[in-house]
Formats: sequence, C-alpha cells, structure tokens
Amino acid sequence: MKTMLGGDISQVDGETWVGWGAKPSGRRAAEKARVAGGEALFLEDGFVRSWGAGPDFPPLSIIVDRMGIYYDCTRPSTLETLLQSPTDVLSGMHEEVARAKALIVSKGISKYNNAPPLAEGTLRDNDSKRVLVVDQTGGDLSIALGGASAGTFREMLSAARAENPGATIYVKTHPVTASGAKGGHFCAGDADERTILLSQPVAPYDLLTQMDRVYVVTSTLGFEALLAGKAVTCFGMPWYAGWGATDDRNACDRRTRSRTTDELFAAAYFHYSRYLNPETRELGTIFDVIRWIELQRSVESNLHGKNFDGRVIGVGFRRWKQGNLRPLLGLRRDAVCFVSDVKAAGRMNPRESDLLLWWGTEPPAALVALAENSGANVARMEDGFIRSVGLGSDLIAPLSIVVDRKGLYFDPRFPSELEDILATTVFSPAELAEAAQLRRTIVENGITKYNMERWSKPRWESEGREIVLVPGQVEDDASIRFGCTTIRRNADLLRAARNAHPEAFLVYKPHPDVLARNRKGRIVVGETAVLADVVETGLSIAACIAACDVVHTMTSLSGFDALLRGKRVVTYGQPFYAGWGLTEDRVVAGEVLSRRERKLGLDELVAGTLLRYPLYWDPELRGYTTCAATVARILRTKARMQADGSFEKLGAGYLRRQARKLAILLKNR
Repeated sequence: MKTMLGGDISQVDGETWVGWGAKPSGRRAAEKARVAGGEALFLEDGFVRSWGAGPDFPPLSIIVDRMGIYYDCTRPSTLETLLQSPTDVLSGMHEEVARAKALIVSKGISKYNNAPPLAEGTLRDNDSKRVLVVDQTGGDLSIALGGASAGTFREMLSAARAENPGATIYVKTHPVTASGAKGGHFCAGDADERTILLSQPVAPYDLLTQMDRVYVVTSTLGFEALLAGKAVTCFGMPWYAGWGATDDRNACDRRTRSRTTDELFAAAYFHYSRYLNPETRELGTIFDVIRWIELQRSVESNLHGKNFDGRVIGVGFRRWKQGNLRPLLGLRRDAVCFVSDVKAAGRMNPRESDLLLWWGTEPPAALVALAENSGANVARMEDGFIRSVGLGSDLIAPLSIVVDRKGLYFDPRFPSELEDILATTVFSPAELAEAAQLRRTIVENGITKYNMERWSKPRWESEGREIVLVPGQVEDDASIRFGCTTIRRNADLLRAARNAHPEAFLVYKPHPDVLARNRKGRIVVGETAVLADVVETGLSIAACIAACDVVHTMTSLSGFDALLRGKRVVTYGQPFYAGWGLTEDRVVAGEVLSRRERKLGLDELVAGTLLRYPLYWDPELRGYTTCAATVARILRTKARMQADGSFEKLGAGYLRRQARKLAILLKNR
C-alpha cells in the first residue's frame, strides 16, 4: 500500500489525512483536513485488485483521490474531473490501452478473479436473446451515492422484462450473497418461466460474453460489459455512466462530455489507478498485475481443477509439514486438508477433481488404488530447488515446492514432469533470456537451496593444485537409493574423487542436514583425514563451488549449482541434470540416461528446472510468484537476518535448533 501511494503524502504541504473512500474513515479524514487546514486523500481498491476479496488477498492496485471517490456521483472525483476535462486521455498510449483491454477481455480479468468458469448447462440452449440483470449487496455505498435505492432494482428488473420481449432474463446475484454474508435485492421468488436466478459465483466475462444486453444500477460489472462490447443500461449513476457510452436512466449535470469506452478505460485503469508489481514490490503497471493473476489461475487450476472446486488431500504428512505447506497448496481456505493415512483419505470420498498428495517417491499401493477407483489424481511432492533461508529439517517453511503427477525429479526409475519438460520443450528466446538473467543473479549472490551460510573466500591454500569439491549427501536419500549403483556412500564418493585426481587439492563439504545431526551420512574422521585435504563446514556450498575447478557428486543438487557457475561436473548417480550433455556421467548401468537422448544448453536446463517445474510462494501477498521474485525475497531475508544477528543462529547448536522446532510446532498446532 505504501509503495502504491508513492510520493503523494510527502508532496502535500502540512498534514495529510488518509481515509477509505466514502466510508467513515474517509469522512473523518475530510473533517480532520478541513479543521487542521491540511489535505485529505481518499483511497479505494483498484478496478483490477487481486485474485480474491478480503484480507486473505492483499490489494495489488489502489486508487488515490484528492477530491472524492469514483462511485460518489453527488460530488466531483478526480476521475470525473479528468473525464470532463478536454484532456486527451489516450494520447501516446493507444497501443498500451488496446493491449490491456484485449488481455482483460480475452483472459477474463476482473476486480476479483477467483470465480470459477461458467459451468456447462448454466444457461439455456434455446434462448433467442439473453439479458443480464446485475444485483448488488444491500447497503452498498455505491447505490445511494450513485443516485439509486433498493427500489431501483425492482424498476430495473421490470424494465428489462418489458424492453426485451421473448428474451431470457438472467439475474446475477452478488457473490457474497450466495454465502449468506450479505443480502441482495433479488431472491428465488423473482424467478419465473423467463427469469433465471444465477446465485453461484461465475467468472464475469464468461457470463458477459453470452449476453446480448446488460442492466445494472451502479455495478462495475456494467463497465466490464462495455469492454466486452455489450449494450449497457444504467439505472444509477456509476462512474462510467453519463458520458454517452451507456443507456442512462439517471443523469448527472456535471457530465457533459462524450467519451468512448476506450477513453473511459484509459482514464480509470491507467490514469486513475495505481499498481504494485508483485515481483519487485515497486510501482508497476496493469500488465504486471494481469500476469500475476494469470499465474494464480494457472496454478490453482493445476492443483484444483479447471473449476477451482477440487481439494488437495495430503496423506501421511507430519504435523509441522501440514502447517508450513497448507498455504502453498490452495488459495481457498477449504481447498486443502490433511489426513493420517489412506483409510482416512477414503473417508473423504475423493472425486475426479481432487488431488491425493504424497510426500516423496513411493505412494502406498492402497493410495494408488483409491485414486483409480475414485477418479482422483495422485501426485508426489518435494521441496523446490531454491527453498528457503534455513533447513527444511529444522522446520523452516519453504518458498518453493514441486508437485509432480508422474514421478519426482530425483527418482530416475520413472520419468518425471521435469524430465518431460527437459526432453520435449522448445523454449522461447524470451524464456531463455529470463533463464540467463536468473542464472547470473544466482551466481552473483551465492544463492543455493537453503542459503544459510555466509559467503566468504576460502582460507585454505591449494598451492596451485587443481581443486576438487566433493559435496556430501544424506546417504539414505531417495536419489541415492534409486539413482546410484556402485557408489552409494560419501566415503566411496570421496575415494573415487581421490582416485580420479590423486594430485589434486580435495575439499569435502558435508551435507548441512548431516552436520545438524538430522540425517544419516557422517564419515569417520580417519577416512576424511586420509582422502581429503580440507573438510569444509563453515563456508557456503556456493563459495566452495566458486573456488573449485571440478565437482564430483553422486546426485547432489550441488552438481546443478556447479553447472550454473560454469564448473566441470562428474556424476556417479543419475540426477535430474545428468544425461543432457552437460555433465560427465560415470554411473554404471544407469538406465535413466538411455532415456535422455536430447542435448540441452545450460539455459534450457535452467528454464525447465527453475522456471517451469516448481511452484513458488509469496507469504506476504499470499499467492504464487516467480523464481526471480523468490530469489529477491531470499536476498532481502538474508540481509535482514544478518543485520539483526539472527542469521548466525540458524545453524548454531543442536539444542537451539530443537527449541526452534518446538516453537514452530506450537505455532502450527
């Protein structure tokens, strides 16, 4: 909100009072400004606000008005004054306005965007003409301030019936009336042979495109109908009425100019509204918000079906994982549930639109059978490649996950969605450029999966020898169990690296989960002393990779990190990044590599692995985001934690970590 206000407050001489529209806070702001001699700013949500309504979905656009507010026709507003002026609101922006308008209509972008598509069979097949009558909630300020009353809605319905003989009248109630939160002006008693009440939420443009004419009092749905090219009759005086674009049954003497729909759109959506770029947190454009909404829609339909009505049913998840993962798995509060086992999942009566979710590689046979019998989907889940600041095993919430319906990227026994992406996708030049920029940002800032170690130069001296880095792994990790053949232990990997480079300076970097005593994989001290020149426990893996010449790994993500940094990588297992012509693969009898016949460029690997495959989460905006935005958040978080001293405590002491785990568990009870 502060970002979208920009410089308005600082530009005002004296005190500035800020309130919300024509509501009590706005009236108080106006009175304070009058008494104190300052200025009032009136705020309101923008016309393209967010994915959903309410506090769960912070606004991505707002309006800042110094005169009034757009829905109050009893006094001028900044928007009305602009439209009444001789200003050419389209000057220099015809192409932008046309592009935004086309995107809004074609993609169905509205103020709120979480309504499901129009269901088949909602409208009659044999209608000769369709007329939409739009209801609003009782007490909506825009009704009284738009020159109308409750009785106006009865007049509107009567006129729609009389003026459109033979047409079917569809009465669309406001979405909140279906939930019972507020009442509307129409009810089931208003339905008859040619009047149908539509009470369930539906995507506005899906409905508007099926109509021949639209009647409103002051609803913004009327302007969206104009954008869709429909004839609109207004029984109140909304902001877009009185300019010659609508059939008006009311009047406002101040509005004497004629304005086209494109001019109304440019004035309201470009000049009057302000937008937040959800990725950069800076002032943005309407196109930034449209992209964000499209991303929410894409992920939501993938997880919950095209009608957004499916559930994600997590089976067998630990309690701390439930608390951390629930927000990432659905934008509706009731869309995600967790059960203890397959029997409990069966009692949920899963249906075709539901997704049965399992952590890790091998869902039980009973879960697969439940999916087959019910028609539900099964997916496997794992952390993303750029996860957080801190370890997942220390219960730090993830900023990225992968949900894979085919397999999982680290299990080479079966193809995964990632393998399919890498094997088949023709990446666009724009996507490859985005991947290249992301790679540069990751390398320049030392970004890794957990980001919990400080960046600094190594203290060890190699004395001019080739530097070989051997990243340790968790030895019971599924990627080793299923992806390795002859070498499965850290000690064996270390020995293979030494045999390959007998004269090299060899650095062994234990896995952070193993150092934290959360997972298996410790090497006996005597073995490391013989095979490695240095056991590095302080430096970040990114710093170690930057200092080395070559990385030897079984299946570690560090091999992928090394590829990003232009290093030579030797693999002894079958990680997701092997077999594409970018690594030296030493695995014996690795069947997965025979599937990977395509040769990839590094940016193609990055585009598939980091841009297309994972889901990224923004906990502040409570929505899905991009890899670049997640990297930026990690950098901000890490800088803040380093400044306040909390960063050093992430990996400091077993007892401290256990205390942090307990605190997170109590929070998520």
